[in-house]
Amino acid sequence: MKWESIGLEPSLAVDGNGVYILNEGNFQYGNASLSYYDPATKTVENEVFYRANGMKLGDVAQSMTIHNNAGWIVVNNSHVVFKIDLKTFREIGRIEGFTSPRYIHFVNDSKAYVTQIWDNRIAIVNPERYEITGYIEIPGMKQSTASTEQMLQVGDYVYCVCWSHQRQVIKIDTGSDAVVESIEVGAQPQSMAVDCNGCLWVLTDGGYKGSPSGYEQPKLNKIDLSLFEVVKTFEFPITDSPSELTVSSDGKCLYWLNKDVWKMSVTDEKLPSTPFIRNIGTIFYGLSLDSFRNEIYVADAIDYQQQGMVYRYSSQGDMIDSFYVGIIPGFIVANN
Repeated sequence: MKWESIGLEPSLAVDGNGVYILNEGNFQYGNASLSYYDPATKTVENEVFYRANGMKLGDVAQSMTIHNNAGWIVVNNSHVVFKIDLKTFREIGRIEGFTSPRYIHFVNDSKAYVTQIWDNRIAIVNPERYEITGYIEIPGMKQSTASTEQMLQVGDYVYCVCWSHQRQVIKIDTGSDAVVESIEVGAQPQSMAVDCNGCLWVLTDGGYKGSPSGYEQPKLNKIDLSLFEVVKTFEFPITDSPSELTVSSDGKCLYWLNKDVWKMSVTDEKLPSTPFIRNIGTIFYGLSLDSFRNEIYVADAIDYQQQGMVYRYSSQGDMIDSFYVGIIPGFIVANN
């Protein structure tokens, strides 16, 4: 089949050394999309997956991982993970059969983990054959309230936050593909990062009133991985809703969203009192650090209905550029 015969754009191609923005779209509307931004020319291309493949990305684009010069896009409510060419945006392959996938993490070229919501198992996949090969069952987790989310690997272990209705971080042995330890950190651990000292920082959002996991003050926890114990905890006001914890490329500073963008040294003894980048009156929804260019990207959902925006900042917090993308931009990843 010729690409032109189904309305595709054979000329749509980039060098791949830019920023990829996943736009969630509205739940059950199937209007998720992928945008691409070139920092050198300050130009943006929207709906690049649709334009390259002649089909929509799907229902709720959750996350994207770059591995071996390819992009892996997890589309939550469409139960699929796409592999795409980073320069042409065309689909190379897909993995299907998930309950509700959230994130993909590559253990090596032939094995990856895919976390899920509403399923008490993490899927083990062979990305070379595009198939699910097994599962990691989470001890003590009920399927009706199950959730596994973001993953990070340190040495032979993958650490995973369990978010919706959950309270723990789990530790997975990549050799046995089994959970070997877990630790409670507070209601709904949402995101995490590893600092320059090898400590794991975990941000909880505190849950909500009536949640099975509880409703409490959000927390920022510091975990000593050698002990797998919480060694320091910072508490936010119960009305706050922090999210999107990330770390600078040198591992010395933490960043997160809480209406504004906040920045804190990993050696600080208290939470900052002044935002690093102030909110402009809309909804800061996604946050990403471009370690290649030492810049910051903030996604703005605006009203969850119209096209969202992305703001590009210098490492000092000065705005460099802003541009429109798709509906509910939530996940941003840079490549170089």
